[in-house]
Amino acid sequence: MTAQHKPPLRVAIACGGTGGHLFPGLAVADELVQRGCEPMLLISPKEVDQQAVIGLFGMEIVTLPAVGLKRGGEFAFLRGFIQSYRAAARLFKQHPPQAALAMGGFTGAPPILAAKRAGARTFLHESNTVPGRANRWLSRVVQRVFVGFPTAAGRLRNRNVTITGTPVRSCFQVRETAACRAGLGLNPARPVLLVMGGSQGASGINELVLQSLPLLASRAPDLQWLHLTGSGNTEKVSQAYAASRLRAVVHPFFADMALAMGAATAALCRAGASSLAELAAMRVPAVLVPYPAATDNHQFHNARAFEATGVARLLEQKSATPETLAQLLLELIEKPSVREQMGSALAQWHAPRAAEQIVEAMLVGAGARACEDCCADSALAAPPGSRTADTASRSLPLRLSHAGQMQICNTTGCATALPEGRIA
Repeated sequence: MTAQHKPPLRVAIACGGTGGHLFPGLAVADELVQRGCEPMLLISPKEVDQQAVIGLFGMEIVTLPAVGLKRGGEFAFLRGFIQSYRAAARLFKQHPPQAALAMGGFTGAPPILAAKRAGARTFLHESNTVPGRANRWLSRVVQRVFVGFPTAAGRLRNRNVTITGTPVRSCFQVRETAACRAGLGLNPARPVLLVMGGSQGASGINELVLQSLPLLASRAPDLQWLHLTGSGNTEKVSQAYAASRLRAVVHPFFADMALAMGAATAALCRAGASSLAELAAMRVPAVLVPYPAATDNHQFHNARAFEATGVARLLEQKSATPETLAQLLLELIEKPSVREQMGSALAQWHAPRAAEQIVEAMLVGAGARACEDCCADSALAAPPGSRTADTASRSLPLRLSHAGQMQICNTTGCATALPEGRIA
């Protein structure tokens, strides 16, 4: 049988639970699509997952039942774990994958175990400096591990660990700032501060900004704001900007984060590994306020790694004051030399070939020159980062498997839908 007649390689990617797990998984899935393979995204029923996959094309998306492990919720977690494992096992019996990748979080373990039992090669990616409990355990099970931060390698129980960085979607590239601002309805000539709390918002950051607004309004009245509040805070935050007579675009969530970062002079945000990788890709300097309740305080360690290399400022929420926040933000907004230095240094944290490295390793791990099995144009033989016209234009049907529903699409790309927002 010739290579072009072999069925496409099927790769399952367990990446649900949070945007920090999902978005790097999407980057890997897109790379697989470009190579003519069939990625299967396994996500959770959480709203953040369901909203993020709207408009995605070229891959199968499957919702698995899953419940995060919380104190007092052990029984619910166990029940969700078993249900997720059984659902994945049934899926893999009908459509067995040749490889399976977990991106971390509570949704990763059941599919990886089911895939391993189905005979697939199994892989793991850890984005954070401090691996989570699920990944620490899964690292014993999988054939190979990829990490975003070098310090994570020694915390995982696997002899085959590769430092790849954290994958980001191809739409995260340095953009023309004025055009991005105009696209958001902002003045192209005035600076923009992007405030975001991750895929689930951040009430702590929202409150800190509101407390700091009087001071910032007096010191930087021309500063424009793009504030992603998370659910339930949009009205309150919009009113605060209006009362301070500041130009602000306020959204609960925003689909096109590449556009948002492209418009930003600087950012104020949490320190999830996926967000940091996107900031690095787009060279956006930031003040990082780590989520204090993150497991093993991993966001603090992520932020400290960025601070130590001069690409961000670290501000702990417990010690943050309006004066301290204003001082840090104004340094970034008002001093071009500081921003330029930080922007240049951010390049060291950008891993543009992370998704390619992970995909290449999985294809080889799946056996017998998998690159030839899954794509007739031999994409892996091309120089790193290159794409043939045939590969770039190839797309696969989307089979959206949720509650028995199926939808067929025929294109690929990043989601660019712009949800409604408010301009104060």
